Amino acid sequence: MTTLVARQDERTQPPVLPTRGGAKDRWVRRAPLLPALIFALVITQIPFLYTLYLSTLSWNALRPGDKPFVGLDNYVTVLTDTRLRSALVNTVLLTAGAVIFSMILGLLLALLLDRKFLGRSVVRTLLITPFLVMPIAAALLWKHAIFNPAYGLINGIFGGSTDWISSYPKGAVIATLVWQWTPFMMLILLAGLQSQSHEVIEAARVDGANAWQIFRRMTLPHLRQYLELGALLGSIYLVNTFDAIFSITQGGPGTATTNLPYEIYLTTFRKFEYGEASAAGVIVVILTIIVATFALRVISSLFKMEEHR
Repeated sequence: MTTLVARQDERTQPPVLPTRGGAKDRWVRRAPLLPALIFALVITQIPFLYTLYLSTLSWNALRPGDKPFVGLDNYVTVLTDTRLRSALVNTVLLTAGAVIFSMILGLLLALLLDRKFLGRSVVRTLLITPFLVMPIAAALLWKHAIFNPAYGLINGIFGGSTDWISSYPKGAVIATLVWQWTPFMMLILLAGLQSQSHEVIEAARVDGANAWQIFRRMTLPHLRQYLELGALLGSIYLVNTFDAIFSITQGGPGTATTNLPYEIYLTTFRKFEYGEASAAGVIVVILTIIVATFALRVISSLFKMEEHR
């Protein structure tokens, strides 16, 4: 009888959890990460702090000995200068256009690849290929093989001698970016489609829902966070687009396709205004951090959803 009571007491007692180590043990576990952390700080934060310092100086390379402190004057110049404001508008238009069209095409391709058909793995590999092409190579490919008025693919198919880059500069840049970034959006949305419950879809079909109703009322709400993630990550990368603009349009005609990164390049290497260029760079970094903050929130919410499943 005494033995049974002792065994029952042992079962009812909560398990003894191992005690956490002290501060010394935590530092021992984290010590191998310190070299990587120090390297990241040296590579990223020190140049950014130096850029902040340069943005407070009126420094023109043509006047090497004259670098007076001007405070926030460079930021005022960046936000009020017509060229830089035009570059900001172009940055928004190019980024939004590329993200929206690549997301629409990525969604259509993801819906296609979510179905079973012969050769699906081959088709998926071919559709991913544009994302693996170097940006400068993709820009040169579209400039010479597709948009060229003499021997380009578009004029070869439809006839004529239209100079697409001069006539539609923003469209030419956006088309190149969409071709390159559609596979990225497709992979994110395909992951979202494959995480959807097939039992719920089958139950909806049994209840009489057609394909459009299932997509609009079930699939699209399920993909909302994946769409947000793709839009945010795409915006972070595309807001810094330089290769396509430098290779295809050189910012022209005029300033039609000059975005902030390309305007920073012109301010640095054409006007030699290092202070203004640094201030514009800081503004681009701040905008990127704002977008990245929303992206991290979306990613964390997706992880929480996976944990609850």
